[in-house]
Amino acid sequence: MDEVQTKLQRVRALMQEQGIGSVWLRTVNNVAWITGGVDTAVNTADSEGIASVVITNTRAVMLTNTIEAPRLKAEDQVEERGFELQVAPWEGGQPFDFGTTLGVDVPLDGATNLSRDLTILRSRLLPVEQERFRALGALCADAMQRAINRVKPGHSEQEIGAALAYEVRSRGVRPVVVLVAVDERIYQVRHPIPTGKVMEKYAMLVLCGRRDGLTCSVTRLVHFGALPDDLRRKQDACAQVDAAMIAASQPGATLGELFDVTTEAYANAGFPGEWKLHHQGGTAAYSPRELLAVPGEAAALEAGMVCAWNPSITGTKCEDSVLVQDSGAPEVLTAMTGWPVQTVEVNGVTLARPLILEVV
Repeated sequence: MDEVQTKLQRVRALMQEQGIGSVWLRTVNNVAWITGGVDTAVNTADSEGIASVVITNTRAVMLTNTIEAPRLKAEDQVEERGFELQVAPWEGGQPFDFGTTLGVDVPLDGATNLSRDLTILRSRLLPVEQERFRALGALCADAMQRAINRVKPGHSEQEIGAALAYEVRSRGVRPVVVLVAVDERIYQVRHPIPTGKVMEKYAMLVLCGRRDGLTCSVTRLVHFGALPDDLRRKQDACAQVDAAMIAASQPGATLGELFDVTTEAYANAGFPGEWKLHHQGGTAAYSPRELLAVPGEAAALEAGMVCAWNPSITGTKCEDSVLVQDSGAPEVLTAMTGWPVQTVEVNGVTLARPLILEVV
């Protein structure tokens, strides 16, 4: 309840600032954030879940229906978390008097859209959320490592994706993104939905795993046989870019400034145009990316925020989730014991960045 009350105070401060009488949270990520991790995503294809939350100056109410109420009450204990539970028939509407001024997280005529403000609020992780993210990062890293240990030439992208999803699910984490590319498809597709293509030598596995509403990202690559010289040069350059981005992830740095660091790092590594082919990542919390590092983005990092950077140079990629510290290097939450790394020093900060695993 301390966590929930802190977040309710933040929302009510926003309401006062915006001159709003109530806020209606409908998206899965915002409901998970305000409730301290309640999962309302029965259908993961929907951005809105099976329950919403209304916040006024004096009340916090979860709206749901007769199908979902028993689980939310008994298993998620939403009332013990500090929410009134208002239940409507599944076949009917959900009446609620929102008052005269309303803030929302999805477009609604006559209401104030607070999406960006809420994105920034939920990116400021409380200590308890940082601990959850640390645990989630370890689970995702372990699942990724176990899945890659099972990959063999002759496996299809779909089989590799199934192995990764199994390892993630078996650890109590929901795989909200599982991408796999093999061989030349790694060079051709930046968001590779798994296909029936069979691997010969090279595979890339991408994961966004969710637990307690928080979402952690990690990518790893495995190559059977010695790396070609061109690919080795690209992986080393990608590690240099990744290290520059992580080292620059300091309190007070804006995402616009991080974008400038990124483009400069690509140029210094000898691949000045590669950043144009894919976004470079950004802050992460209750969405895989809350805000991206783009030109002019004024949102600033704070200690306790998580960043997920994903630099890529055609044919290779680096991606880990890192926790911004008060000072010094961010903490890598998805590091894997025994994984091959390249040690990179940036402005006095030494970082170990993952390389492609060579199986020879």
